[in-house]
Amino acid sequence: MEHQSHPEEPLQSSKSDSTEALATVQEAAFCHAEGSEGKHVRKSHHSQEMKSNLVSRLNRVEGQIRGIKGLIEKDTYCDDVLTQIAAAQSALNSVGKLLLEGHMKSCIVERIQAGEHEVVDELLVTMRKLMK
Repeated sequence: MEHQSHPEEPLQSSKSDSTEALATVQEAAFCHAEGSEGKHVRKSHHSQEMKSNLVSRLNRVEGQIRGIKGLIEKDTYCDDVLTQIAAAQSALNSVGKLLLEGHMKSCIVERIQAGEHEVVDELLVTMRKLMK
């Protein structure tokens, strides 16, 4: 196995990225139910800025995954690959946290105010999935 002396730096978001993203979450519109061919469908309705932020972050994660694949194909030292996997997982978790925050501040609050208290159980299931 080939040893790499300097692993690629993991992609990390800056504090300003996080601060901007959190401000954007607060501007996101609310989740709502729409009738579609007689079916009730819930959709989130994020601002264009929030969508762009999330898509940009996901594009970076996608690039990290392609990079990890390349490292494996080049027989890069295992510890270096694992470091890159941890960085990609962290970046993806960051996207999940942003979505969860927006969901809690809009959709969950809105549904509780509408008397749909079962949404709390739905939220707990979702949080368990994210915390695995």
